[in-house]
Amino acid sequence: MDEDFDVVVLGSCIMDFISYVPRLPQVGETIHGSKFATGFGGKGANQCVAAARLGSRCVMVGKAGQDSWGIEYRDHLQREGVDITHFGLIDGQSTGIAQINVSVSDGANHIVIVVGANNSLSVPDAEAAAAKFPRARVLVCQLETPVDATIRALELFSGVSILNAAPALENTHRKLIELPTILCVNESEAAIMTKLPVNTVQQAKNVIRELQKMGANTVIITLGSNGAVFCEKSSSTCIHVKISPMDNVVDTTGAGDAFIGALAHLLAKLGQQTVSLGQLVGAACEIASMSVKLPGTQSSFPKILDYESTILTKTYNLQEI
Repeated sequence: MDEDFDVVVLGSCIMDFISYVPRLPQVGETIHGSKFATGFGGKGANQCVAAARLGSRCVMVGKAGQDSWGIEYRDHLQREGVDITHFGLIDGQSTGIAQINVSVSDGANHIVIVVGANNSLSVPDAEAAAAKFPRARVLVCQLETPVDATIRALELFSGVSILNAAPALENTHRKLIELPTILCVNESEAAIMTKLPVNTVQQAKNVIRELQKMGANTVIITLGSNGAVFCEKSSSTCIHVKISPMDNVVDTTGAGDAFIGALAHLLAKLGQQTVSLGQLVGAACEIASMSVKLPGTQSSFPKILDYESTILTKTYNLQEI
């Protein structure tokens, strides 16, 4: 009997090369760092591992190079319990890499990525992976891999789909806006997509309305330490999910991916129950907040196998705006 899955992720796998610095350098400035580390990253794999660590049965659809980093990444995904049937190693191409500077004073970061083999993820790959779609509850996509493969996956998936439209595109393809069940972006990504400012909660609400005018269904804008704002397609009300102030922030790298992975996990586990989206977004914000208190990307993602049972009774700070 074929196995059922909770979450399928189509997206990027990137090795992180992380430098910890006293502050982020200015243009043209050279500064001394205090520590260097490597880690496993890429928005797709980050979100997949975040969901797997919370207890979801996950499939990773992605590409890496036929090099030492790609082999190490494949083995890492297996150790995390991720199905790698549709994870391929490409000969003659390098595994994607990210150069990351993290400020030790406040956890802020600068990131430059070179996607490498991720550019080989294709429409046929999405169509091959579709064999698992009927047995999965949630599909997650991003924009670090070719758009045509992402669009094809969204077209073929009949369940709940999440598009994390990052990195943002100034002229976003119409289908990327219209196809996903949930479109999720942060403030800067939302501003790029709509050419509108997102500096306040009220502006976030205005941008959500603009995205819905463009054809989006449910929209979530994450606001970092200010929580998130969302509006469901069927509702005329936008909700601000407020979170408690965070102390001891160490590294914000990957917090947005922790949010997406947690949201996918919770939707897969609780999507058939009468749990409001506000509760799920609140729980995802809380899990993302946990990740910023530890260094690294995937290494900071929490392992809370029974977390979904606690959100049924927990009260989150949800305010209509």
